[in-house]
Amino acid sequence: MESYAAGPTIPLIEAPIGEVFDHTVAEHPDREALVSRHQGLRLNYGELRTEVDRTAAGLWGLGIRRGDRVGIWAASCAEWVYLQVATAKIGAILVNVNPAYRWRDLAYVLEHSAMKAIFLHERDDCANYLEILDQSRTLGPNSLRSKILLDSAEWQAMLDGGVSPEPDPPRKDDVVNIQYTSGTTGNPKGVLLTHHNLLNNAYFTGRGIGWTCADKLCLPLPLYHCFGCVLGTLQAIVYGATVVLPSERFDPLAALRAIHEERCTTIYGVPTMFIAELDHPEFESFDMTSLRTGIMGGSPCPIELMKRVVNEMHCESMTIGYGQTEASPVITQTKTSDSLEVRTSTVGQALPCTEVKIVDRETGETVPTGTQGELLTRGYLVMKGYDRDPEGTAEAVDSAGWLHTGDLATMSEDGNFRITGRAKEMIIRGGENIYPREVEEFLHQHPQVADVYVVGVPDERLGERVLAWIKPQDDATLDEEAIREFCKGQIARFKIPEYIRFVEEFPMTVTGKVQKFVMRDREIALRGLESAPTIETG
Repeated sequence: MESYAAGPTIPLIEAPIGEVFDHTVAEHPDREALVSRHQGLRLNYGELRTEVDRTAAGLWGLGIRRGDRVGIWAASCAEWVYLQVATAKIGAILVNVNPAYRWRDLAYVLEHSAMKAIFLHERDDCANYLEILDQSRTLGPNSLRSKILLDSAEWQAMLDGGVSPEPDPPRKDDVVNIQYTSGTTGNPKGVLLTHHNLLNNAYFTGRGIGWTCADKLCLPLPLYHCFGCVLGTLQAIVYGATVVLPSERFDPLAALRAIHEERCTTIYGVPTMFIAELDHPEFESFDMTSLRTGIMGGSPCPIELMKRVVNEMHCESMTIGYGQTEASPVITQTKTSDSLEVRTSTVGQALPCTEVKIVDRETGETVPTGTQGELLTRGYLVMKGYDRDPEGTAEAVDSAGWLHTGDLATMSEDGNFRITGRAKEMIIRGGENIYPREVEEFLHQHPQVADVYVVGVPDERLGERVLAWIKPQDDATLDEEAIREFCKGQIARFKIPEYIRFVEEFPMTVTGKVQKFVMRDREIALRGLESAPTIETG
């Protein structure tokens, strides 16, 4: 039997986001839509539409038109949701900017995306965003015309100066969102996602957990991430359900309080979030019995953790989802009816209207069941491409429409998939994707670094941590702190190496290629990390 599966064929949503949103509002105008606890804000669907329409008029008044790119560089807040739906309604394209980005990351995204406006908070406990933005704009030219501070009079002035948008409804296959994901060549790639991509992925993942308008989601995930803004906010819009934002950034205590006080039925997160919630010293003081379901994903999910979530958080119908941004994002998902064994040892089956196969990376042939190969997927979920990168797009999506994920997997005869490794050199740290090449190219700019290679090493809490092997210049006086100071404020925090080793040479093949697997194995032994890679995951 070949490793090929196709999810059930069911009718797709054939409308753009704005039309689906208006339909939901018409059906459930008085149902609670959005609760932003840290802002003290509660809106029903009718009230949410008022805010969305005011935001859309404000964008139009700024001169934002169909196809224009609008950036949002902010942690979770109600305004994030307003902008997400408002840009979709007027046919603009929302560019998600990671709040962890620092001036070099931001400068690249500003130039590459050609965004005309960016929305941000002035500062928070982590950074002065306005200062970083000003610094990034000195690096080179960009298309930015407007910067609007969400926590100032500028936002209100934009709303007050709103102009009713001219009717020019977007089509379902128009790009509505650009999300940046680390690139193998050193620069992030802008993933082009359409209304059709995102709405249907939200619909099918919600269908997989039996969602209805009566559900209430605790969403501690960041909204800039595909997991948060597709499986979170868009999914709620599709079903007329409620989204609860427990805090601006992930805070396990805030999440637990939100579940307890709001009586949430659903919880989403990456494994590190669930670990932090379960291990919080006040966990036992909260009532989790309202929970029934959720999705865990973003990085490999330890089997023992999944069992704790089912038993201690009362999420008997917890599922695991697997995917990537280029797939909008979910490709496979376990079922709520699956046995605990299946839900803790696999990533489930292909979603509806989705094809998945495992192929030999050398020949491209589909392999027999039980045989490891690269996982490919095809269907409505595949991105439109990488922004301004036809070569990268052709490399990722072949002429037959198959997205090559770069993940190694096996398929069992019952159609369940198990992720066994990665063909690409990607590090997944707490749900954040990091390509070593990007970090290597940055560290090469240090005047005392002669050469550097970066790999991921296993970690029980985060999945992986970033390790750099650095060969200093002959006269260098480098130490670990100097390297981290060089990175600080320049690149996102999660990309900064946590482990650093200074070396005179690197392990090489006879043909002169660096053997990164040897580096990784040596570090596992030297740092006593042998137990981490043996943690069972699906």
